[in-house]
Amino acid sequence: MDSETCGYNEAIENIRDAQYPMLKDSIYLDHAGATVPSKALMDAFASELTSVLYGNPHSGSLPSQLSTDQVDDVRLRLLEFFNADSDEYDLVFVANATAGVKLVLDGLRSIQGGFNYAYHQACHTSLVGGREEARHSICVNDEQVQNWIDGRNPFEDDSTTLFSYTAQSHLDGRRYPMSWGRDFKTARTYTLLDAASLGATSRIDMFHPDFAADFVVLSLYKIFGFPDLGVLLVRKSAEHLFDQRKYFGGGTVDMVVVGREQWHARKTAFLHERLEDGTLPFHNIIAAGIALQTHASLFGSMDQVSRHTAYLTRRLHAGLEKLRHGNGRPVCTLYSPSPESQSTGPVVSFNIRSSLGAWVTLGEFEKLAIVNKIHVRTGGVCSPGGIAAALDLQPWEMKKNFSAGFRCGMDNDIMNGKPVGVIRASLGAMSVKADVDGFLDFIREFFVEVDIPQLPNVSVSDLTGKPSLLVKAITVYPIKSCGGFTVPPGMDWAVRPEGLAWDREWCLLHKGSGQALSQKRYPRMTLLRPTLDFEAGVLRITCKDSLQSVTVPLSADPTLLEKDIRQTKTRVCGEEITAQMYKSVELNNFFSDALGIPCVLARFPPGGRGLGSRLNKAKMQKHQQADTVQRLLPGSFPDDVPSPPDSDSEQTKLKVETKILLSNESPILMIHSASVDALNEAIAQHGGPPAMTSAFRANIVLEGVQGNEDWDKRPAYSEDSWRKVRIGNQTFSLLGACRRCQMVCVDQETGERRQEPLATLSKTRRFNGKIYFGAHMKHDEMSGSSEDVQHPTIRIGEPVVVDG
Repeated sequence: MDSETCGYNEAIENIRDAQYPMLKDSIYLDHAGATVPSKALMDAFASELTSVLYGNPHSGSLPSQLSTDQVDDVRLRLLEFFNADSDEYDLVFVANATAGVKLVLDGLRSIQGGFNYAYHQACHTSLVGGREEARHSICVNDEQVQNWIDGRNPFEDDSTTLFSYTAQSHLDGRRYPMSWGRDFKTARTYTLLDAASLGATSRIDMFHPDFAADFVVLSLYKIFGFPDLGVLLVRKSAEHLFDQRKYFGGGTVDMVVVGREQWHARKTAFLHERLEDGTLPFHNIIAAGIALQTHASLFGSMDQVSRHTAYLTRRLHAGLEKLRHGNGRPVCTLYSPSPESQSTGPVVSFNIRSSLGAWVTLGEFEKLAIVNKIHVRTGGVCSPGGIAAALDLQPWEMKKNFSAGFRCGMDNDIMNGKPVGVIRASLGAMSVKADVDGFLDFIREFFVEVDIPQLPNVSVSDLTGKPSLLVKAITVYPIKSCGGFTVPPGMDWAVRPEGLAWDREWCLLHKGSGQALSQKRYPRMTLLRPTLDFEAGVLRITCKDSLQSVTVPLSADPTLLEKDIRQTKTRVCGEEITAQMYKSVELNNFFSDALGIPCVLARFPPGGRGLGSRLNKAKMQKHQQADTVQRLLPGSFPDDVPSPPDSDSEQTKLKVETKILLSNESPILMIHSASVDALNEAIAQHGGPPAMTSAFRANIVLEGVQGNEDWDKRPAYSEDSWRKVRIGNQTFSLLGACRRCQMVCVDQETGERRQEPLATLSKTRRFNGKIYFGAHMKHDEMSGSSEDVQHPTIRIGEPVVVDG
């Protein structure tokens, strides 16, 4: 730190102690969200209001004229503060920056034929909301803006267009070119610049040749801490856009006729006279004049503030970047660009990860920050596009998170292994080096793990042995009883308490009975082939023999679903459930035509949570008990053994309860390829066609590791004796053998029914009059702070270790 910066920081420390007593013993890193006023400002304002009588500016009294003079004076001083030529710009007082945005949209709303609206992805929510007023709207990134400037208009027509963007992202401090407004070539394209974040710590130079925005919104509160007031600066060449504004308020008209005739004449001298409806917040405007003077006396110029905050930002960014856990992994994931460049403001956004890769929840962080008197903001910070880009959240993911119960500010801020918000530290005029250093010390104390915690021990002793199996295939069945989606090799697939991600969230319901359709009665269901397209955010379903297709959003968009859930009671596997049906006639006709039966698509549970819950029915069978298994040769016809107990009370000790979606009995179905091979050998002995692995509709298929000395210790049907398996870093409990029916005879390629493999299974795998093949299992949730615990996944090719 050079001597100039050091001296300025010491001066600010003295100012901080004297002028900001509310920050004593605190670490203040929320300038962008909660700027505080100085004691000098509030004292001067109180003194002014208790010594001078000010009145409504719309009156002719002396107090009113004093207010009018002060308002005019402050308006001019603010134009000078932003270096805006009064011959080129007019300044309108508004309640806040958002009110300025709404006022611009109020003018555009009245344009005949409407207007087009484009907004940059880094825009504040208040600018994003403008799209609801437009005839057409689009969100653009940097590349698309440049393409537009180069002549590739994103809209099909040349109607009046408003482009909104931010001078400085309030999410990560990234700065965007002031010259964008100058570079647009089309005459009917206007620019709205949100300078609230940039203006808080940097000089706004509206006389600069690069500056050409037609509308600029700023917050005086963010600059001075008080008053709570915003300004809208309007380039006079764009004033005509307000000519058709319909509403008028008190003080904006010269004459109003009511009664038999309705007519009015607006004021014409200045734009602000026509837009500042009603009584001006004149006390706040007077406070703004005092704030201008006080701010300059305390902090000097905005250039000095900018240099000071830039130094602090570099110190904070570098400090967070250097933090490491004991195993060398970084503590922070930073989203703000390096402040070494001039294109970054005093904002640093990041998230914290444990030494084992798990995200630290914002709720946990905030609780510790509060008790340590640290003022910092967390969450989505009203930047939906910025958050989506920084955290790689696709639109369907954000909507699905919402459907699953996420709301901004809630504790469940880690969804599907991704954070949904950030920690934002923002520095301002009264920030000091002690804030930065204290904040870094806080993170070191509470979040840097020097001694690496151990992963939770698996309770099964021999799960530490060599893997004798591998995951051969992973398949999910998004729509119950329809075709499966095979997970591509190399893709991590999420494991949830209800089963594998996206498995059996949808079903088809008979329009008449409300019963969920099944391949048992409608084998053509297997011809409906689903594809999970995460890039597009849709489930795409194709009918194999017609090649027609439809798409369904992965997010549970409530506008597509029937609202009256009382009419969507249905039955799945004998259980009454509450599903939500899709309204689309086109969608439901697709399924009805494909199957030749009137049906509708429904979702259970919407968004992955549901309007009710189901529990697994799988249980260990008598033939799976240790003494019985030892007496049976794999694949041989079993001896007659007593039937398993039928009453719930008798089976309690044999059954593990866990939630399921629309699967028949358990969260996950697994089969062993050695068992399929043994079955096909038995089928071949009487000349039957071999059974395809797909006939058993398993989620996970395991196969032996050839060459491994233990591979032959997991022979066919050995899964009957397994109690736990570990796939990669995830552990699963076996719940019991899977009882089979005639559905395994449906050819999953053609939809035709055959005799095999059920005929041979009935001779080789019948126990107590029931046929079993494959195994039910559930994921064992672990405790800890590793990435594998927070977001469990499996993938094809992972090693499998077995207990049993």
